[in-house]
Amino acid sequence: MIEVLAKLGRGPVFLAGEVLECVITFTNPLSASSTSASSEMLAWASAQIHCQFHTSENRVALPPSDGSKHDVQAENETVFVPNRGERGQCILSTPPKILFCDLRLDPGESKSYSYCETLPIDGPPSFRGQSVKYVYKLTIGCQRVNSPIKLLRVPFRVLVLQGKAAGCPPLQTGLAAPCPTDALALCPGLKDYQFPQDEAVAPSNPFLEEEEGLKKDSRLADLATELLMVATSRRSLHLYNISNTRGKVGTFCIFKTVYKIGEDVIGTFNFSEGDIPCLQFSVSLQTEESIQEEFQRRRGQPVSYTTHARHQEACLHTAQSSFSLPIPLSSTPGFTTNIVSLKWRLHFEFVTSGESVGTCLVRGSQSEAITWTGVEQMEVDTFSWDLPIKVLPTNPILASYVSQFSNTNSITI
Repeated sequence: MIEVLAKLGRGPVFLAGEVLECVITFTNPLSASSTSASSEMLAWASAQIHCQFHTSENRVALPPSDGSKHDVQAENETVFVPNRGERGQCILSTPPKILFCDLRLDPGESKSYSYCETLPIDGPPSFRGQSVKYVYKLTIGCQRVNSPIKLLRVPFRVLVLQGKAAGCPPLQTGLAAPCPTDALALCPGLKDYQFPQDEAVAPSNPFLEEEEGLKKDSRLADLATELLMVATSRRSLHLYNISNTRGKVGTFCIFKTVYKIGEDVIGTFNFSEGDIPCLQFSVSLQTEESIQEEFQRRRGQPVSYTTHARHQEACLHTAQSSFSLPIPLSSTPGFTTNIVSLKWRLHFEFVTSGESVGTCLVRGSQSEAITWTGVEQMEVDTFSWDLPIKVLPTNPILASYVSQFSNTNSITI
């Protein structure tokens, strides 16, 4: 019996373009004093990263795949197929790397091997949506002589830094939106970034001693963090007039429209300048998952929406109000592939009065105090508004704290 343990030292979340490092340990757990102790042999072990693509057959129509399906590992099969037995299609894979050949482990002995691979910058981010899923795994295959291959799969999460800071949001009927004048372009990947030759100005952590081979990878993470900080720290006043066909309801204020996952979206309302009384409002933080037209199962099929946070408030006779909606660290930043597009938005719903709302006073008798009451019936109008926002990744170390994946995975063969 041999125990195989795979450990991701930094955590299970990475940025595309970073180097994934995994230490794989092979152990013969029996001690030399055991009566059944004996040496164990492994013929070979190899490792490879792949991205598996899943779709909902009811929503996505893909062309037939040319690749043959491998659902069962043959007893005498010696070919390492990392995605064997997996559902969906393998859309991305790195070259396999051999860890060893003919490994002998005496009772109680262990051997460790380090696997390093740069994550491709042209792949999609990890995503589990209603229509599609992109799942990344590191698969370690090992085989005894005359035995089937055993696979240890290590799932991890990939964040992709791509796109451009939010530009001019489209104007909505009855809503006047300002146009941000600056937009920060973000590199689609960090692999080819040319770092400054001067070490004094190169991104680095002075509190850590880094090996020469790991300096560039550390700089990639530092660079990504710096780019994200610049993109999401710019603040400017965005004012929107909220109105319907009958008149102005109020104004909405937000100081930025570009965020990182883990941040809070904060906005304020001012109803004191409105002509139409607002009885109630709700704000939902949503993602919009849409399939590209050529891959839709049905023409004009609806977009899928997912609500991540919601705030609702009754606001009659309220002059000002505000909300704060957290963007979950476990959520996926916006992205676009040739099949699916994910966008973020704030979805507003307003309930307004169809008539002037006055104060209803009820006096029981001359000796009793005046009682303030609400009207029993009221005509109402409802309308909604969508404000697009941009959501970018965050530091992968921070995202690792809430990851559903474990740093360590193991099997026994």
